[in-house]
Amino acid sequence: MSAAIETRLKDLGFELPVAAAPAANYVPFTISGNTLYISGQLPMEGGKIAITGLVGAEVDVPTAQRAAELCAINILAQAKAALGGDLSRIRQVLKLNGFIASAPGFAEQHIVMNGASNLIANVLGAPGKHARAAVGMAALPFNAAVEIDAILEIEA
Repeated sequence: MSAAIETRLKDLGFELPVAAAPAANYVPFTISGNTLYISGQLPMEGGKIAITGLVGAEVDVPTAQRAAELCAINILAQAKAALGGDLSRIRQVLKLNGFIASAPGFAEQHIVMNGASNLIANVLGAPGKHARAAVGMAALPFNAAVEIDAILEIEA
């Protein structure tokens, strides 16, 4: 099943990168029982932040949705690292928390988050359906446009 997940990713035009190392004093994921917590992931591509700026000012909604997709790809990369390379151990994506760097007055954070939600659901199928939050922020680390963390139920 893990190979099937990566095949679906490739069919959508994505390849899982090597999971990024943390940028400060934290770990990229923790596991407690059957729950995998993945730290906030930025829209990294090719080893750098691909999309920066405030959504609704410097960044338009389609570009911000692409940033959310990249965050979701990086969540899956961290899950793969946490699960010893076996993404088939994901039983359910429980929740995604999305933080969108938003210009004053911007109120379409939920539409930006669809980039991540759609990708996760398309790649994982039914286990990819999840609860979520989409929150506007004044700024994010490294001027990233989007940051997303995740909580997953896994096979122990």
